[in-house]
Amino acid sequence: MTHPHGRLGLMSESWRDGELLAFDLETTGVNKHEDVPVSFALITMKGGSVVQARECLVDPGRPIPPGASNVHGISTERAIAEGIAMPDAVEEIIAALLDASQRGVPVVGFNLSYDLTMMDARVRALKGTGLQSLGWKGPVMDGLVIDRALDKYRKGKRTLGLVCEHYGITNEAAHDATGDATASALVVLALAEKFPEIAASDASSLTEQQVQWHREWASGFDEYQRSNGRRGLEPDDFLWPISVAADEGTP
Repeated sequence: MTHPHGRLGLMSESWRDGELLAFDLETTGVNKHEDVPVSFALITMKGGSVVQARECLVDPGRPIPPGASNVHGISTERAIAEGIAMPDAVEEIIAALLDASQRGVPVVGFNLSYDLTMMDARVRALKGTGLQSLGWKGPVMDGLVIDRALDKYRKGKRTLGLVCEHYGITNEAAHDATGDATASALVVLALAEKFPEIAASDASSLTEQQVQWHREWASGFDEYQRSNGRRGLEPDDFLWPISVAADEGTP
């Protein structure tokens, strides 16, 4: 089957019927290179249902700005009192991501370049090397990248809340790591339902396709911004699923 955006590798049994690892972070801010997690969720799903859920608060080792606390409801005091140490959180998340990658289990989420790049930065700070150098290679299913590519002319913003609304998905706990991770996985499954070629693609080929889709979107958005006299994207913003800052080199 040839997709209008490229050729996808096909398989008889869809990845959507197998195990998925939904992943989300709540953080101190929006800078994926400099900010840090204050909570994480790792949700194992199969057939659209939650099989296992792990959510944990993290002591960020720095104050949580009021703006961030207002979004996810986690205060500095609560994170310090209830959260695990940052190195322990990084080790746990990395172990889960590496295990999924070794078994070919897709990591699913929404705007995953933010979460994965932040974890890449944290593991660099802890171990001096990036996720990919440790052996992580995906596969990845990013609801934002797929939705943006396959329904590119739909008007409006593409926040998780609005995309959930579009696909008739209720996020029971918005801006909560477990709620957002689960809702993101349901978005990806809804996309596979709407676009059969996504369900028919093997996870590895679909991951490679998303790299291209993201680059195409970034190029178009960058051109649009600059043509309107606005600041364009940074060079690392063209990279997916991990965008490495220029001074960090290639993982």
